[in-house]
Amino acid sequence: MIGAFNRWLSHEDAGKLLLRLTVGGLMLFHGISKLLTGASGVKAMLASYGLPEFIAYGTILGEVVAPILIILGILTRPAALLVAFTMLVAWLMVGMDKTFVLDKTGAWAIESVVYFFVGSIALALLGAGKYSLVKNPNWR
Repeated sequence: MIGAFNRWLSHEDAGKLLLRLTVGGLMLFHGISKLLTGASGVKAMLASYGLPEFIAYGTILGEVVAPILIILGILTRPAALLVAFTMLVAWLMVGMDKTFVLDKTGAWAIESVVYFFVGSIALALLGAGKYSLVKNPNWR
């Protein structure tokens, strides 16, 4: 009985697609927000750390370009690593002081950063699967 149940739910490529759409789709909202409102907040934050403001445009790569590639299943592994790196930088810049804090609803204050980081690492390890816009597995 459990074997039949497991076979019925055994759709690894569909699971990879669902993970790609979730991680890439939800991260893309962050990127679209920055495209609409500008990168001034990120620039100011970088400047407060003594870092050059042009680095803020890297968020466009990590929050717009990489998520689109992930959603489409193109260069998924490197795109996922770029999102993971973006989340690491986000944690270092705005989340370190919240690492051991709960928010007002009782959730971990950095749970979205951790979700995107871990989800991206999982995608880097799993790859795109067969549901991709490219047929060549080397480009997935």
